[in-house]
Amino acid sequence: MRTRFINLRIPADGNRTQPAELVVEDGRFEEILPAGGATAAGGEHWVDLEGALVLPGVIDAHVHFDDPGYTHREDFATGTRAAAAGGVTCVADMPCTSQPPVTSIAALTSKLRAVRPKALVDYVLWGGVSANSIAAPDWRESLANLVDAGVGAIKVYLLSGMESFRDLDAGALREVLGHAHRLGVPVGVHAEDRAVVDELTARAHLHGEDSPAAYAASRPAAAESAAVATCIDACRATGARLHVVHLGTGEALDLLSAARLEGLPISAETCPHFLEFTDEDFDRLGSVLKTAPVVKTRADRERLWQGLAGGELSFVASDHAAGVWPDEKETGSIWSDYGGVPGVELLLPYLFDRGVRSGRLSLQRLTEVTAAEPARLFGIEHRKGGLRPGCDADFVVFDERARWTVRASGLHNLNRYTPLEGLELTGRVRATYLRGRPVFERLPDDDERFAEAGLGRWVRRGVA
Repeated sequence: MRTRFINLRIPADGNRTQPAELVVEDGRFEEILPAGGATAAGGEHWVDLEGALVLPGVIDAHVHFDDPGYTHREDFATGTRAAAAGGVTCVADMPCTSQPPVTSIAALTSKLRAVRPKALVDYVLWGGVSANSIAAPDWRESLANLVDAGVGAIKVYLLSGMESFRDLDAGALREVLGHAHRLGVPVGVHAEDRAVVDELTARAHLHGEDSPAAYAASRPAAAESAAVATCIDACRATGARLHVVHLGTGEALDLLSAARLEGLPISAETCPHFLEFTDEDFDRLGSVLKTAPVVKTRADRERLWQGLAGGELSFVASDHAAGVWPDEKETGSIWSDYGGVPGVELLLPYLFDRGVRSGRLSLQRLTEVTAAEPARLFGIEHRKGGLRPGCDADFVVFDERARWTVRASGLHNLNRYTPLEGLELTGRVRATYLRGRPVFERLPDDDERFAEAGLGRWVRRGVA
């Protein structure tokens, strides 16, 4: 079936849009044409989008959908349903929050078997190396096998709270980076310094401190900066492509930017919660905003916005990680409350409102930080991340004028809570198309329609 989408606008330079027509055949864009000059081909189906803004399908480069193993928190059915409702057409799922962790071909096979029937949108899978897996003599072979199979990137931790996926020290990080460099795959690093955090956490426990402020003080900006310095040293020593996930502090961003000027192949992402909230908000909201790293100061927040607009930060990812609500978020202690927030459904509307409408980001930059840059990290830019011929026909029909209020009860993931509760946003997803097919539609009466589960496909690094 050849389909022509007409009466629409696509992003151009800066904040400009241009009228266009999208021609889709066999699930891919065949042509992107100026509006008004089309002559219907035989058998061509036309879809009138009524002047709407069309954006590239969002790639959320950092989600924890917990499948298999922790599906009481999230699974691929609910997670990808929420993704579709938020204009996300491809998610990149982390290797650490499933059982077994994706550190071997056997675990990858188990993962694929579990998620394939459930996925409503496409997915990249991160592979991983942990202190657990690196203890095995064949860990290099396991890593090579994951890369050959098509994982998008490799995830490691410099500070982990998971016994099944323990963190690496600086020496092990260099080993992993060296091998990943030879295999041609990037490595994403959770960058907090264990020594700094352990010392401050022990001090807080010694004094019986149990508050959001105590937790925040145990994971200061200095812990991120020290870990980022370790990453830079390892990148410099190995030449490996290194990506720092969920960066939360301006000081660490300054270090990364200096390293990039040095010519090192290093990048970073941030998350909506770092762009919206501060330590003052954490004191007020408590565990509903507990994450690791923790949100920082107003100055950090503004520095991250600045870095995002100017290209020092590559993109924004949700770090969607839902705990069981309310049980795991209300345990009675900040130290045992689950660390993580849902976010995949709100990523695009948040960035449009707080970024584009607030003048912090251009519309063109929005498409880069939600689609083009994540596609480049995972080596899938030939298939995803843009409105151009040859790419999968993944796109979002976006209503720029729709005003609405965020309510957890209206979200679609399994455990519904959000620190953005009550936030008024302008800009909302009207429909999400995956390979030219609608997987989510918001109807005029505000009812919703989803396609069936199982339409999502595994997108492998470098595979056409």
